[in-house]
Amino acid sequence: MALTRPFKITVRERLQRDPSFREALLAEAADCLLTGDVETGKSLRRDYVHATIGFGELGGLTEKSPKSLMRTLSQNGNPHARNLFEIIGCLQKREGVHLEVRAVR
Repeated sequence: MALTRPFKITVRERLQRDPSFREALLAEAADCLLTGDVETGKSLRRDYVHATIGFGELGGLTEKSPKSLMRTLSQNGNPHARNLFEIIGCLQKREGVHLEVRAVR
């Protein structure tokens, strides 16, 4: 069965209207990074940025060029941990949330 509309558009629209979905996506992206699934973590972070603040505004917040940030979060990007965590920090601040890490057995 064919989808009636592109999945990314559906996700983008939900991110724009649903704060709890944005928070969940931020948390899931961070969880992926912490568990070693860097590719998925970068992809989720990229989707979040595209749907919310855009790379231009993120560049202003991080004092990095938007093109550099796009490369950082691209499929072939190999970002430094400092850059990833700076991006996460800026997105948390803009969203008004604080992600926490908890040890679970």
